[in-house]
Amino acid sequence: MWESRYRYAPLTDAVPERSIEETWDRVAGALAAVEPKRRDAWRRAFRGALDGFKFLPGGRILAGAGAAGSVTLANCFVGETLDGSTDGTFERLKEAALTMQWGGGIGCDFSPLPPRGHGAAGPVSYLRVWDAMCEAVSATGARRGAMMGTLRCDHPDIEEFIAAKRDGAALRNFNLSVLVTDEFMTALAADRKWPLRFPAEPRLPTAPGCSAAEPADAQGAVMRLVAARALWEQIVDAAYTAAEPGVLFVDRVNRSNNLYYCERIAATNPCGEIPLPPNGACVLGSLNLTAFVRRAFGADASLDFAALEEIVPTAVRMLDDAVELSLFPLERQAVQARATRRVGLGVTGLADSLIMLGLRYDAPAGRELARRVLACIRDAAYRASSQLAAEKGSFERFERDAYLAGEYTRSLPTDVRDDIAQQGMRNSHLLAIAPAGTISLLAGNVSSGVEPVFALDSERRVLDENGAAETHAVRDYAFAAWSAEHAGALPSTFVTAAELSPHAHLEMLAALQPLVDNAISKTINVPAGIPRPEFAAIFERAHALGVKGCTVFRPNAVTGAVLAAARDPCCPRR
Repeated sequence: MWESRYRYAPLTDAVPERSIEETWDRVAGALAAVEPKRRDAWRRAFRGALDGFKFLPGGRILAGAGAAGSVTLANCFVGETLDGSTDGTFERLKEAALTMQWGGGIGCDFSPLPPRGHGAAGPVSYLRVWDAMCEAVSATGARRGAMMGTLRCDHPDIEEFIAAKRDGAALRNFNLSVLVTDEFMTALAADRKWPLRFPAEPRLPTAPGCSAAEPADAQGAVMRLVAARALWEQIVDAAYTAAEPGVLFVDRVNRSNNLYYCERIAATNPCGEIPLPPNGACVLGSLNLTAFVRRAFGADASLDFAALEEIVPTAVRMLDDAVELSLFPLERQAVQARATRRVGLGVTGLADSLIMLGLRYDAPAGRELARRVLACIRDAAYRASSQLAAEKGSFERFERDAYLAGEYTRSLPTDVRDDIAQQGMRNSHLLAIAPAGTISLLAGNVSSGVEPVFALDSERRVLDENGAAETHAVRDYAFAAWSAEHAGALPSTFVTAAELSPHAHLEMLAALQPLVDNAISKTINVPAGIPRPEFAAIFERAHALGVKGCTVFRPNAVTGAVLAAARDPCCPRR
């Protein structure tokens, strides 16, 4: 993984990096160079955070910080709003291509495009154009392009959008999500008809202190009516057959957005952990929780909350410096990124850490520990950003009263809110839980993000430096650590994704979402034989539990998989 993704090997006579430690040196030095004072001290602090894989900057930072060439350190982008015109739409296509050439994944809301017919090709036709572009841009190389496409649930072409990936052959470079509104969920509960109209002009969410101009309530003419339940069943059927589309509860996303007062969100990055406004960008990093477990597997195993809290300000500063250091494919993206200074600090290795602490992923004690971890990181991150604001200044679009009136910021502890009121905020958003797949492999195959362990032994497809797929046998980090010192039956805490109920997946997601100001990339894994009514209930349950979005994966013949469980069984459990 290091050789194919992150090792710097310049196309000159310069010596390539010879070890991961040299990569750490490059990254720490490049980020510290942004600091106006005490650069050597910050370089040492940054280097210390990277030691032992404690803090894992996002892949773009690992690959690009301190490297030559036109690269961005941001993993996540959302494109400019489509205006419906042919010229404007193809200009946005070019901008998406440039963004992916630079290494960023990008999301785009296709709702502004007119429906098929009457001289219009329709959103799904343009999705195919975007998909072909992505295929061409990423035809070679170890990092394939990735995109998110969204469409509102009241767009007249929503049914075509829902069915767009059912055959498995189309739109292979896209993840798709339906923007589901509160109004739709109300119509669904009441079993009412649902209007499909164009155009739709949704209002910005409002709250005390809101300073944003609100668009008029004018909406396009209703083109036809469908039963809300029938439309919902189409979403469920497509997800059951081909694992897509997911759903994004767009009103909830906007209500809880810290910048509700000056922006509207209609798309996310490809994996869904960063909802972004048009031209938005975000840098990522993950704290590896396994590095903070003490006396693993012992009766006195514990998680070192003091050490975790201590590293958070360093991680926040590193990500804030990455915003400053990063190049951006488009000037609008640079302006947006530096006006909001969004960062996404998350965690990885949660499931392995729970196992090492003697806790089950699907037990209340496991969820409570996870909540304590995220609350610790949240509070430390917000304090650190406020202190950075006192040192370097608040982000450009910070409006104290409006910011503190936000739904999410009202949930912060009183002392943190007092710090914000007095000192401001350096970053509009601070927390996101990404899949962290490749950086988790880099750290010894710790469990990804907040996902459960996929399998104790598995086979993973990885693209090499030439873009060719290779299959590698990989062993879960906690299982490898346990096996090195123990024999016999495994403790029952070694639970894998396939052994968990859908409810257990959702309960973990719902437990953590209130603590995360951006979002969480989390897949609800279900068995192939799950009854369809039980499958359908997951999406409505997700909305009831207050999450921002939901993606459910049922093994099927359409999608295939990057990961596969090893053929030979591991040790039995006790």
